[in-house]
Amino acid sequence: MELLDDPAIPFEDIRQNMVELDTINSLLGGHAVTLKGFRQLVGQHKNLHVCEIGCGGGDNLSVIRKWCDQHGIQVQLSGIDINPNCIAFAREKYSREDIKFICSDYKNHVFNVSPDILFSSLFCHHFKNEELVPMLKWLHEQCRVGFFINDLHRHPFAFYSIKLLTSLSSRSRLVKHDAPLSVLRGFIRNEWRELLERAQVEGEISWKWAFRHLVVCKK
Repeated sequence: MELLDDPAIPFEDIRQNMVELDTINSLLGGHAVTLKGFRQLVGQHKNLHVCEIGCGGGDNLSVIRKWCDQHGIQVQLSGIDINPNCIAFAREKYSREDIKFICSDYKNHVFNVSPDILFSSLFCHHFKNEELVPMLKWLHEQCRVGFFINDLHRHPFAFYSIKLLTSLSSRSRLVKHDAPLSVLRGFIRNEWRELLERAQVEGEISWKWAFRHLVVCKK
């Protein structure tokens, strides 16, 4: 189990983890992959509601906010996470940004109006395959325009690279423990294809640097 999934982890450990994950996503292309998925669904829309499930520290939503501001898109942003410490960190860090953070299991949240775009980043690998099929169905049912998933490609080079990088540079025990484990729990293309087929959802699967898969599903 990843340490981040333990509800007993202290807030300060969560804080350090969230700070370093934002840095990793910035340097290793995670945020870039999120923006690629988002841009594939935006189309000609100029007013959108975008929601991230498993939002963690909220950095993905902040990146989308900045991109939308630069491109003249009005966007309502919300993030859902079951971990109250993650939500507390996100609310604190992005208190000046108009982002709504909700502490809940995504399955239990009821939207007043369905989001146009739903997405997740580094969230799916926390679940077993039998849990991902209903998640994919939920994402497809709840969104109005489409959804996308940004998650890790399971590969030996990715595993040993992130293990070395975090051992040398990380100050977070969560990052050092969870980052390599996350890669081991990641996916290969055929697994995504099988999951989409089982969920009866059509989607485009593409490989992105650094060792990510981007899954984009349009309604």
